[in-house]
Amino acid sequence: MLKTEDAYHQRIIQKGRCPECNKSEFVTDRNTGELVCFNCGLVLKDVMLNQRAEWRAYTHDEVKAKARTGPPTSYSHYDKGLSTTFQTTRGYDGQRLSTKTQLKMTRLRKWDYRAKIHSSIDRNLSQAMAELERLADKLHIPKSIKDEAALIYRKALDEGLVRGRSISSIVAASIYAACRITETPRKIKEIVEASAKSRKEITRCYRLIIRKLNLKMPIMNPEMYISKIASKVGLDQKTELKAMEIIRKAKRVKAIAGKEPAGIAAAALYIASHDNTKKITQKNLADAAKVTEVTVRNRYKKLIKDLKLNLK
Repeated sequence: MLKTEDAYHQRIIQKGRCPECNKSEFVTDRNTGELVCFNCGLVLKDVMLNQRAEWRAYTHDEVKAKARTGPPTSYSHYDKGLSTTFQTTRGYDGQRLSTKTQLKMTRLRKWDYRAKIHSSIDRNLSQAMAELERLADKLHIPKSIKDEAALIYRKALDEGLVRGRSISSIVAASIYAACRITETPRKIKEIVEASAKSRKEITRCYRLIIRKLNLKMPIMNPEMYISKIASKVGLDQKTELKAMEIIRKAKRVKAIAGKEPAGIAAAALYIASHDNTKKITQKNLADAAKVTEVTVRNRYKKLIKDLKLNLK
């Protein structure tokens, strides 16, 4: 009878109710490791497991050396980071293996590698993720954006969009789509310069991905380009804040609808730096924003006219 009653209480505790008062409000005492009912004070559990590591580490290298688990899974690896590897010259104890054993381990590693990428999809992902790593490194894209681009590429591969097209073009288009979705200031021109493919081919693949995967792209905000352009030309934070205020005013009067966001940002910085002691030219801003000098000049004139600014 006691065992049956204990089992009944255990089932009630698992459901989140106290067996005495039938309430579901509990308090955990971390000093004693007890789980106590907040209403009647009944001790439900007197042992609490410590989920933290039993070792201490103070630097990143110590954490890597003492951790007994691998890195988290990531879409930017062709196998999502779940593959394993092994040495062919030394054993688990660090001792050097015999020549016969080394030859055996070399053959095993070769067949292990072949088994990982035995299908055409695995080989495709292996090449694509290597290209994605190269482009992300050249464009200085963070890991979150890289994972988003890898997820977009995997969806495109599942839909059969890569068949008959260049892997590099689809990867570049996926990176641009990921930058657009996350509102990361990267222009198509920068991606074309980092990639070995033409702008026409990358943009065609980008439009195909948008259409087939039903991706909704947000409108790029010119404010996202302010810090990037200002850091290239050496403008201070005060000028950046003033340029952002100019863009917000232009949004309210709808003066920048349908215009290139990088050109708007460069024109706003030029207006904001007008009273700055450091003189900046439209050509320098155009080079930093990767637009033409004529674009900066036209956007500058339009902002002056629509906002009715009086510059000295």
